[in-house]
Amino acid sequence: MTRRALVLGGGGVTGVAWEIGMLTALAEAGTDLTDADVVIGTSAGSVVGALVAGGQDLPTLYAGQLAPPTAEIPARLGLAMMLRWAWAAAGRRDEQRARARIGAMALAAQTVPEADRRAVIATRLRQADWPSRKLLITAVDARTGEFVVFDREKGVDLVDAVGASCAVPGVWPPVTIGDRRYVDGGVRSPVNADLAAGYDRVVIVAPVTASLGPASNTGRQIAALGAKTVLIRPDKAARRAFGRNVLDPARRAPAARAGSAQAEQESARVAEVWSGE
Repeated sequence: MTRRALVLGGGGVTGVAWEIGMLTALAEAGTDLTDADVVIGTSAGSVVGALVAGGQDLPTLYAGQLAPPTAEIPARLGLAMMLRWAWAAAGRRDEQRARARIGAMALAAQTVPEADRRAVIATRLRQADWPSRKLLITAVDARTGEFVVFDREKGVDLVDAVGASCAVPGVWPPVTIGDRRYVDGGVRSPVNADLAAGYDRVVIVAPVTASLGPASNTGRQIAALGAKTVLIRPDKAARRAFGRNVLDPARRAPAARAGSAQAEQESARVAEVWSGE
C-alpha cells in the first residue's frame, strides 16, 4: 500500500498564506494533498497542517487569507534577527548545543505575554482537539536544544503544540508545556523533511529552505528519504509578494494569491509524485 506524506515548512504569516493558496489551487486542479497519510508541520506549516489535517475546507481557508487583516500583535522578522540566530549558533559543531544557545536568547528576550500569543494561535486554529489524521508538529526545547515532535499521543494541547512550533526566538515567547519551554521547530530545520522517512511519496511545500546548520540541511534531508519526492519553493513572484517582513499581515493576501498562481506551474509534477505510477 502506497503511503504518502505532506510536509509543510515554516515561513511566517506569509508562509501560512502561500501554503494555503498553493494547497487550495492544487486541490482545484485535481490533486488534494490533504488526504495524506501523515501531515508534518513546522512553524507556519504547523498552523496549516493542523487546519488541513482537521478537515478544514480549503476554499474557506483561502478566502480567510484574502480578507483584510484584523487587529493582530505587531511583529517583525528581518535580517537583524536572523543574524542574531546565526551568531548564537556560530562555531557550534554540536547542533543541539547551537539550538540551546538560540533557545537561551529566546528565553531572555522581552516579548508579549505568553497568554496573549496563545489566544492568537487558538483563534487561528478554530479547533482545540487533535485531528484523527496523523499530524506531527515540531518544536525545540529552549533550554536543552532537544528536537521534539508532538502528536496526539503525547497528551499536549494542540494549541500549545502549534504555539510552540511557531514561537519564533526573540519575536514570540517560548511556550510552556509542563515544566519545559519550547521554541520554533524551524530552529532545527525550516522543513524537517526527514520525519517523512518511510513514506513512499512525499510532497514538501516550503516557504523557506535555508538552514542554520549542515545536519538540518533541507537538500540532504530530501536525498535521504529514498521516496518519490517533490519540493515546492516560492517562485520569484511569491518572494516578491512576501515582502521583507514575513510576519506582516498586510502581505497575507498577496502571498495567498501568489501561492494559488504558482500552483498552476507545479500541478503536473505534484500529481505525478502524489498519484502517478
